[in-house]
Order: sequence, then structure tokens, then C-alpha cells
Amino acid sequence: MSGRIQLQRQDALALVTLSHPGRFNAMSRAMWRELRAVFVSFQQDAALRCVVLRGEGGHFCAGGDIFEYPDFRFSEAGLRDFHENDVWGGLQAVLDCDVPVVAQIEGNCMGAGVEIACCCDIRIAADSSRFGAPIGRLGFPMAPREAALVLREAGGPTVREMLLEAAVLTAQQMLARGFVQRIVSEEAMAGEIAGTTQRIVALAPQAARLNKQTLRTLQSGAPDALPALLARAYDYADSPEHREGITAFLAKRPAEFSVPIP
Repeated sequence: MSGRIQLQRQDALALVTLSHPGRFNAMSRAMWRELRAVFVSFQQDAALRCVVLRGEGGHFCAGGDIFEYPDFRFSEAGLRDFHENDVWGGLQAVLDCDVPVVAQIEGNCMGAGVEIACCCDIRIAADSSRFGAPIGRLGFPMAPREAALVLREAGGPTVREMLLEAAVLTAQQMLARGFVQRIVSEEAMAGEIAGTTQRIVALAPQAARLNKQTLRTLQSGAPDALPALLARAYDYADSPEHREGITAFLAKRPAEFSVPIP
């Protein structure tokens, strides 16, 4: 069994579940391709407001499916195709998603799991979850694009511990280092995720998409990005969502703070 990506829809919320029973949801090549297809489809879904990315059975993701590795790791072309097309294709699709993505991290979050979590906007971890990338024990380095991603999101000291020492870090350590935003008990996880997604879904969806586009572009460091960002931001001024949001907010304020919307 090569595992699969499960997709459930609850109105404006999508639940994406990494499922590979018996292997702690290790990512197979098929799963990377499915992950890409699912997140590419989200870009065309105007009704979608939030995505939760999680693992099945009490674990997030234990890394890559090492049982597949002999099929391609000993060939330069095969290894390149795996990392540049399968793995990076899936990661890039999550990074490119304009809808807010919440990572529900429980149990093992190793290797590929850390990389997938790096692509999410809000990371909520169970207090018993563990993080690492001990691929040095398998005799190979992290692919450069993937290392750059983890370096950016987890920071230099953390990625060096993971790669050079095969360190496994606790949720408390990852919170202190700014990788996860919140830690909750396993029992409280469902309620925390529900509260987080409800807050996101209640906000203006187009504003959220524009915010993600702006943050992504600014993070890329592209020197010519500002004009396009300004155009997108100010074109929003005449949108129905913008007008409705301000009007609804002012309607809740005392009369002396209210002004007509032209």
C-alpha cells in the first residue's frame, strides 16, 4: 500500500489528511503527487476559506517512505526527478496556496513531515509531538530546496541540530524557537483546531488571500515586486468584500464613530 491523501470538505473548510497506515504516514511518491493535485485544486475554489493539514492515527508524518527508496535513490536522474518534481511539486503547491493553511501536528513530525509543516501558515502542535530530520542515519543529505525551506522556517540552529546531530526536538523546544505558534494537549487539540478554523473562516476570504500573496512575495525578496503588490492592495478598495466589511464593522460601533461609506 502506497498511502494516500484524504480530502474532506466541511463547507468553507477543507481537511487534508496524510494517510499511510502502519508507516506513521510516511510520504510515498504517490502521496506527494496527490498532495500537489489537491492543493492546486484549492486555488480555483472561491468558496474555500481555510485548510487543515493533518496526519492519520495520532501522527503527522514520519518522513519519506524509505521502502520506495531503492527504486530511485541510486540513480542521479531518478533522485533528481523525485526531489525536484514529486517532493518539491507537492511542497510548492502548499506554499502557493492562497487559502490559510493550519498544520495539526501530533506524534511524529520527521523529515518530510517537517518540510510539509514548514509550508503551513499556522502550526499547532500536541505537547507530545516530536520533530526532527535524522536522514543522516540513512546516509544522504537533505535536498537543497528542501533545506532552504526548513532553514527559513525553523532557523539555522534548529536545522543544523536536526541534520548534523540527528537531534529530535520536543514541541516545547520548537515553540521556544518560534516554529510552532501554540502547544496544546492531545485532548485539547480538536477544540483548538476548531476554534482556530472558525476564526479564520469568519474573516474576509479575499483579504486573507491578498495577505498571503503579499507575505509570500515580500518573503521572496524580489526587488520588482512592490508595484504589483501595491496594485493588488489598492484595487481591493472598490471590492464588495471591502465595502461590506467596513460597513458591517461600523454598524456595530457607537453612532459617533459611524460615517457613511461612499
